[in-house]
Amino acid sequence: MHGIAAYGVYVPYWRLDRKAIAAALGAPSGSGTRAVASYDEDTTSLGVEAARAALRAAPGLRPEALYFATATPAYLDKTNATAIHAALGLDGSSLACDMVGSVRSGAGALRAALQGGGPTLVVLSDIRTGLPGGGDEREGGDGAAAFLCADDAREAPVVAEPVAFASATAEFLERWRLPGDAASRQWEERFGEHAYGPLGEAAVTDALKRAGVTAPAINHWIIAGPHARAGKRLAASVGAMKGTVADDLGATIGNTGTAHAGLLLANALDAAEPDQLVAVVSLADGCDVTIWRTTPALATRRPRAKVASQLAGGGQVSYPTFLTWRGFLRREPPRRPDPQAPEAPPAARAEAWKFAFTGSRCQACGTRHLPPQRVCVKCHAVDRMAPERLADVPATIATFTVDRLAYSLSPPVVAAVIDFEGGGRFQCELTDVDPAAVKIGDRVEMTFRRLLTAGGVHNYFWKARPLTGGK
Repeated sequence: MHGIAAYGVYVPYWRLDRKAIAAALGAPSGSGTRAVASYDEDTTSLGVEAARAALRAAPGLRPEALYFATATPAYLDKTNATAIHAALGLDGSSLACDMVGSVRSGAGALRAALQGGGPTLVVLSDIRTGLPGGGDEREGGDGAAAFLCADDAREAPVVAEPVAFASATAEFLERWRLPGDAASRQWEERFGEHAYGPLGEAAVTDALKRAGVTAPAINHWIIAGPHARAGKRLAASVGAMKGTVADDLGATIGNTGTAHAGLLLANALDAAEPDQLVAVVSLADGCDVTIWRTTPALATRRPRAKVASQLAGGGQVSYPTFLTWRGFLRREPPRRPDPQAPEAPPAARAEAWKFAFTGSRCQACGTRHLPPQRVCVKCHAVDRMAPERLADVPATIATFTVDRLAYSLSPPVVAAVIDFEGGGRFQCELTDVDPAAVKIGDRVEMTFRRLLTAGGVHNYFWKARPLTGGK
């Protein structure tokens, strides 16, 4: 049985103040903020960022399989996990497959990864969108979590090992979304609470029995699921059993759907001590419970960017901008030709550059090239290049410009020339920035984004964003 060897979380930079919804619509909105994926992010790009954090926490451990779970995939009919696989620069012999379409797919992906078969990377990602003024818009959130699972004895020390599993399943129509619909529909909330309550209590009781412990022995209780009332009911039940339920982070990032149980687990691991028990309860079309025991390796395997540090940052996005990014507010397009759709053959030929951001270094003189070249621009040596991946290499802004004419869903566009540590200069777009605050000399890091979608094709590539401590 595998355990968690490393983990990582990605919370988008932008936040929507729920009071902005109330101010615009005149409807109750609650308090706090929700995390908002930028216009250039989707569940695939969010997943890449979480997976990068997990892999950085376990250098040298290469996954042999990648499972990607989301309720809002960027593509249907096409495997989204292959783009994550390519962006991470994983070996071509490793498996990459999707488990998509429902919130419960996250629990299933992690459970599958724990069955063995070599190091396995699980990526859980979601963008939660509801109709304007609805509960999903107000209470949802965007984010991703990733777990690198491995065998403690043969592959890598694990930070948490599973002690017991339990599930309860029943068929009932509580939440659903037809293919092509922009938002989910939900039955009356009392019905969902009535359906989930017995399932959650039965699965929790079974998990405790299988683990041979009682509720007070659990150091961290995590209860996640898109049905808020059902989660509160189960939390009260656990509390009656003398269990302490962790903050669900609803007031700061909202419920991130498929990713939420994993995100809360990562938050608990950030604060846990060795030899503690963590119970994760996921309410989604049933109930899935996993009880984990932390290990001494936790102290050395935590990611550099903890959940709390990502919650502390972020910029405010206006409600009209949020609606525009989500496609609910259609604005006047630019009076320019439509963008050209990416073409499959050249994208396939340039996979190492386009997805993994792999440049080249001249073996004759040491000059680094971005994009990769056959002929060195300095010493003119031919075919003396070695590939060099730069996705995790920090850089410095050499110069920049603010373009107020180029079309963007988040104008203006900030383009910069950046110099990488160890050599190499590259021109790219900046994202997650305040145009008025950008300065020459600022430190930046690369981030995987969706440049545009044209002709039904997503064009993924890399941008730069401000480098923050720990990331």
